[in-house]
Amino acid sequence: MVLPRVPGYPEGMADIFDVLADGTRRELLHRLLESSHRGVAPDGEISVGELVTELGISQPTVSKHLKVLRDHGLVTVREEGQHRYYHLDPGPLDEVSDWLSPFLDIQIEGDAHSASTVYAAWAGSEVGDKMGRVAADTAHNARVALEAAQEKIQGAQKRVAEKLPFKKGS
Repeated sequence: MVLPRVPGYPEGMADIFDVLADGTRRELLHRLLESSHRGVAPDGEISVGELVTELGISQPTVSKHLKVLRDHGLVTVREEGQHRYYHLDPGPLDEVSDWLSPFLDIQIEGDAHSASTVYAAWAGSEVGDKMGRVAADTAHNARVALEAAQEKIQGAQKRVAEKLPFKKGS
């Protein structure tokens, strides 16, 4: 089911929050970001094997999460024989940043730097993880509520139609 588009809310934004809500995917993105800053590999690429070793989780799990990230345009892959090398694509994250920036620029109690300070404090804690989960849960709950409402409306329409006398010729 596709929810109606909200004005000012970029297409696919709810999906990107669902993707980012998962801690393993955020950790993969972080590792890819570090790889691009280290400049050790060409174009900041890192192999699936290296990610498995660094994260200490199974190769199928890493591959599953990389597929989700790839499907949402957050990473690109280069194949070389049987090896896959991943690279961070920050484009979708730029959209998220652009969308979030007005919220981060809000002045708190007249202090222009308070929002930035609060955000910086969150960056080192688990608040980002919790915020991602809350955003994903909220999006999911909204979809479920909308689907339930649509089912109730359809049921009511059916009951009303059954009670109306059938007119010939219509």
